[in-house]
Amino acid sequence: MVKITDVARHAGVSPSTVSYALSGKRPISGETRQRVEAAVRELGYRPHAGARALAGSRSSMLALVAPLRAGIHVPVVMQFVVSVVTAARRHDHDVLLLTQEEGEDGLRRVAGTALVDALIVMDVQLRDPRLPLLRSLDRPSVMIGFPSEADGLTCIDLDFRAAGEACVKHLAALGHRVVALVGSPPDVYVRGTAFAQRVVQGFTAAADRFGLTFAVHPCEGTPAAARRVAEGLLRKHPALTGVVVHNEAVLEPLVDAFEQLGLRVPGDLSVTAICPDELAGSLRVPVTSVALPSAELGARAVELLMAKLAGEEVTEATLLPPRLTRRASTGPRASS
Repeated sequence: MVKITDVARHAGVSPSTVSYALSGKRPISGETRQRVEAAVRELGYRPHAGARALAGSRSSMLALVAPLRAGIHVPVVMQFVVSVVTAARRHDHDVLLLTQEEGEDGLRRVAGTALVDALIVMDVQLRDPRLPLLRSLDRPSVMIGFPSEADGLTCIDLDFRAAGEACVKHLAALGHRVVALVGSPPDVYVRGTAFAQRVVQGFTAAADRFGLTFAVHPCEGTPAAARRVAEGLLRKHPALTGVVVHNEAVLEPLVDAFEQLGLRVPGDLSVTAICPDELAGSLRVPVTSVALPSAELGARAVELLMAKLAGEEVTEATLLPPRLTRRASTGPRASS
């Protein structure tokens, strides 16, 4: 059965543009309309009756799919939620928040009614099972995150691979030769969560490039787990002098644990993080960090959706470059 996404791919436009060209509810250029109509004829596409009915009405509601799965740091998720809600209100839209791990069923339940006009999807996995459904929906969607295969989808995120690389580059420039990544909780990696996997890729690639000795350790989000990871790292890598933390919940407990184990920050150990600026700057030892731009990501995701709802062409892939701010937690490697 031919889907609207097949027509869009054949015509070289977005699914929302096909929808608007067929419904006449948004202005579409004559050239674009002709391409869409030609694709419809060539592929034999027949719009679903329910989709045609929905084209004539709007709910002024967006769905934000943000499943609160194991290992997710809820305060950071809520920053994204606030940014999406704030941006949506500027466009006279409200937001329906879906936090259960409902997968395709939850998306189909919401998208199959007139409840929402479009969707924003978070907690994206490299091989996300929701992708086939998102590609087949008549409703526009934007993913905050990048799956392995993002063709035909609109995605936006921080360039997490480059963020991991930036932290290692900073430590290497300060002379550190043995470094470790204290990463997200194990469940996050088991699911193949895209942002966590890409930080690891960037960290390891940069450490290899600079010829550093390195280790990667997932960490549960508790002070006790932070203490165990700190002890394990120092036991296995006694020459460790640089740490990258990609786990907001354990950033402060980890710094405390290293200092309790006799290492001064940054005199003996330099610490960098990928986290919100307000967290990094609020600690007893302010931490050098790559900012997690939740406000910008949420707002830009909404802007992309609004453009798609208006029948405009949008950039499918948007990666925000990392911004590293140096603070008191990093310094030159101490001479032995």
